[in-house]
Amino acid sequence: MSDRQTDRDTPLCPKGRLSDPVKLNEGHRVVSLDTFIPGLLSRIDNALSRGASQVFRRDFGIGMVEWRVMAMLAIEPRIHAVRVCEVTSCDKGQVSRALASLHDQGIVTGEVVGADPRKKKWWLTDKGYAIHDQLFAVALAREERLIEGCDTDDLEAFLRVARIMEKNVAKL
Repeated sequence: MSDRQTDRDTPLCPKGRLSDPVKLNEGHRVVSLDTFIPGLLSRIDNALSRGASQVFRRDFGIGMVEWRVMAMLAIEPRIHAVRVCEVTSCDKGQVSRALASLHDQGIVTGEVVGADPRKKKWWLTDKGYAIHDQLFAVALAREERLIEGCDTDDLEAFLRVARIMEKNVAKL
């Protein structure tokens, strides 16, 4: 028997939790959709990304990975693709395809640094910044609608906890 479970039918809320991430279903311990944090975060992210992607593709012809790449290049111009991957948690293939697509559209440009032609630093073009600014306005408006009705102190607490969880992901 684990230290989190006294018996098969009695879930024991983990230390430090007010709401149990486990519930019973027909005598089996299962994930609680309302309180299992990884599942909740994943559902929120998937819904946000899916909705934003639909809007961004329809209005700008830009998908979510392309938007994340553009956002990173606006934050840190003249960076390598590997840096984009580190910050956005997108894989190399996704970022590489996004950069190629954005380059073909004249939204980003890059230059080879050193002898390896695969090592490029990338940045937004003037056209890229113009599109970024429009997408950024849409992203901020979506965030406003997302947090509508949330208390300021609760939002700040959420951000603190989310930052801790982001650091803890590396330990998993």
